Amino acid sequence: MAKYQFTVEVRPQYLAQQSAPREGLFVFAYTITITNTGEVAAQLIARTWNVNDANGHTEKVKGLGVVGQQPLLQPGQAFEYTSGTRLRTPTGTMHGSYLCVAEDGERFDADIPMFVLDALSDHQGSGGSRTLH
Repeated sequence: MAKYQFTVEVRPQYLAQQSAPREGLFVFAYTITITNTGEVAAQLIARTWNVNDANGHTEKVKGLGVVGQQPLLQPGQAFEYTSGTRLRTPTGTMHGSYLCVAEDGERFDADIPMFVLDALSDHQGSGGSRTLH
């Protein structure tokens, strides 16, 4: 087990009711679960996202925390949140990283794996809730 490690899982969902395809607006939500799979408590400080549409347009988004929070996660603890993005095309991708600081002051990055945003598929995930430790 790595001393400093956050594992990130993503569940994207197309929001048809908030989208306007004829105007080139496609809205997506994504639910992210961040789990401290390391050996040391650590805090998520900032995020960096790369949002890519099917036309090759990339938007870089940086900011402090996630959904207004900078969660401190003990080993084995998870934090889940839902956010969203808009694209000009019906498909695209997102990926990025979280800047984290461990309890002992060590900084590390947690990769957010690339995931697909797809308004053309009808097999979107069904969200739901889950208990986090």
